[in-house]
Amino acid sequence: MFKKLIVAASLAATVAAHATFQEMWINGVDQGSSCVRLPQSNSPVTSVTSTDIACNANPHPSNGVCQVMPGDEVTVEMHQQPNDRSCANQAIGGNHYGPVIVYMAKVEDATTAVGSSAKWFKVAEMGLPSSNPDYWGTEVLNDNCGHFTFKVPSDIAPGNYLIRAEVIALHVASSVGGAQFYMSCFQVNVGGSGSANPPTVSFPGAYSAEDPGILINIYQPLSTYTIPGPTPYATTSPAVAKTPYPTTATWNTALQPSTVPTSVPTPGTKGIGKA
Repeated sequence: MFKKLIVAASLAATVAAHATFQEMWINGVDQGSSCVRLPQSNSPVTSVTSTDIACNANPHPSNGVCQVMPGDEVTVEMHQQPNDRSCANQAIGGNHYGPVIVYMAKVEDATTAVGSSAKWFKVAEMGLPSSNPDYWGTEVLNDNCGHFTFKVPSDIAPGNYLIRAEVIALHVASSVGGAQFYMSCFQVNVGGSGSANPPTVSFPGAYSAEDPGILINIYQPLSTYTIPGPTPYATTSPAVAKTPYPTTATWNTALQPSTVPTSVPTPGTKGIGKA
């Protein structure tokens, strides 16, 4: 906590610590940026009522659609600067503590769907996995070279989807409008023969600026944290542990690539690992 208080005094120097979700992996196979709507910059969205809260501010369009199956492990990857995949740099730094959240939305055409018109369901989240000491989802993200892995629900209906990966930075969230939202939308097609259509929310609409997980002073002792948004579908959020959270990476950082594929991989491409 003392470390966090010290860093908080230098917030003006944290712009370089802003970040974006830029790449994706499916079952350990690097999809690179082939199916992401890359944000125009690494600056955050700060209004929960803006349409930018869905897929960022005027992101670059993409024609790529990555192929996934129900039950697949999908990994989203965040870094501070474009095309910088180095594990020597924090994925998101500068005291940007907060949760990591992933949503999906079924759409007619993933390449043209408007994120603010889509209906979203949450599929994964990590908020405060330990309170002894406070340890945030973003710190676990940094431990793993910016990688966060979740499973595609096993029963969802086939078709095109958007995947919305998000970090909410809470370092200046003690006043309304202080929370910083970093999100990117990925374009995928889900195969299989499922039929489930989970309950959904909208962006904007899912969050309020005064939600307890958005309007919060993180520089006080915390025993719990309420992650914004709905309950995840078909999974649970990690409980807040009372013991120190392990900092050992579960992602194989030694095999982290330095280049960024821009084309959807061909079927059968070999993977390297997972987070």
